[in-house]
Amino acid sequence: MASASPSAPVRVRFCPSPTGNPHVGLVRTALFNWAFARHHGGTLVFRIEDTDAARDSEESYTQLLDAMRWLGFDWDEGPEVGGPHAPYRQSQRMDLYREVADKLLEAGHAYRCYCTAEELEERREAARKAGRPSGYDGTCRTLTAEQIAAYEAEGRVSIVRFRMPDEPITFTDLVRGELTFTPENVSDYGIVRANGAPLYTLVNPVDDALMEITHVLRGEDLLSSTPRQIGLYRALAEIGVGPGTVPAFGHLPYVMGEGNKKLSKRDPQSSLNLYRERGFLPEGLLNYLSLLGWSLSSDRDVFSPAEMVEAFDISGVNANPARFDLKKAEAINADHIRLLDVKAFIEACEPWLKAPHAPWSPDAFDAAAFAALAPLAQTRLTVLSDITANVDFLFLDEPAQDETSWTKAMKPGADALLASVRTRLAEVDWDAETLKAAVLAAGEEHGLKLGKAQAPLRVAVTGRTVGLPLFESLEVLGRERALARVDAALAKLAG
Repeated sequence: MASASPSAPVRVRFCPSPTGNPHVGLVRTALFNWAFARHHGGTLVFRIEDTDAARDSEESYTQLLDAMRWLGFDWDEGPEVGGPHAPYRQSQRMDLYREVADKLLEAGHAYRCYCTAEELEERREAARKAGRPSGYDGTCRTLTAEQIAAYEAEGRVSIVRFRMPDEPITFTDLVRGELTFTPENVSDYGIVRANGAPLYTLVNPVDDALMEITHVLRGEDLLSSTPRQIGLYRALAEIGVGPGTVPAFGHLPYVMGEGNKKLSKRDPQSSLNLYRERGFLPEGLLNYLSLLGWSLSSDRDVFSPAEMVEAFDISGVNANPARFDLKKAEAINADHIRLLDVKAFIEACEPWLKAPHAPWSPDAFDAAAFAALAPLAQTRLTVLSDITANVDFLFLDEPAQDETSWTKAMKPGADALLASVRTRLAEVDWDAETLKAAVLAAGEEHGLKLGKAQAPLRVAVTGRTVGLPLFESLEVLGRERALARVDAALAKLAG
């Protein structure tokens, strides 16, 4: 039996199930497969494992394709691309799986199992009590024709089980090194349901063989199934299915969430949609996810997908669990926002400058005003959705004030200070440096430094206690609108 070699043309697969929304663990797996394929000049096969009709949905399928495109993953074979091994949706390959199952039965690599669910559970429980492995005990492995006839006369139905070899299975994991599984810990397993429907345990290795997959990079949670799959790959080779090789395996580390628990699809922070809606850049999110088990270098956390592809080495993946840190993900995304040129930044912000994200009417948006402040906003954003609150004062008729900000800024004496500021602003040229000097002078009249002197003005004009640089904001807002807002604040204070 030949083994897949790193020197052979690399073919990897990303094969999600279309159930629910895409999650970051899934994206991390796709990223490592994509980077591995591109680094080696290989082929990425995008395959859809949609054999579970009760859980799979077309909506999830559409979301998967949309997510792959948004993330910038290009695939060489698969949906919308085609390829020599089409179709790439398992629900469209059922006849092929049934044919392979029949061949496995004929060759003695599989057998029919008539054990009932109740019998299986009784024997498992007895094994557990005796301290033995609780996998399938092989009861139906050597049934005679008479025994089979008797079971069928009783009306029993059968599943198809794969016959695991009776010797240890050893393989070299690309991440974890050499691993050995003994027969008592890897029992025979089902590959076809009683209703004739093929199981994941059959279809996945069959497709890997037929699609000539050379490397399987997947999550650590699937490690225990690897010896079963290796046994099946070897059997497939014997019956002439596929090229006769066993893929090399690399099992990626767990991604841990809160409380030292594995991040699951049910955790809110695992949803890819959350990051898209908040305005993560694909490059920023992928950069962070790549750090969950791998690094470009010990002193550099921020890099592009192209740089990852250039440097990616599966042997550099750490086997230890990686902890998902939202704050670090945000920080890396902020770095990627700052790396954009201003034109690209403005384009990236567009979705958050119009409905349904923007609270202003479409005709109130002023592209020139936004472009004037965009370079200042770019240095302050963590995610793109933050842009809306940073610039809304430019496009709303009145600033979006909240009482907390008002109370914080409008302390006793704020009315007199704001009146002094208003007087000086009305008399000066309307540019940022002159406006700053005017507020500084007004503050000195009241014994205040610039920081405290500008606080009431900022809330009066922008509605918030923090935001973009105030004086550049005033310059873009314009004299008439700015003074009108100061007048409205003074009137409110007087009332």
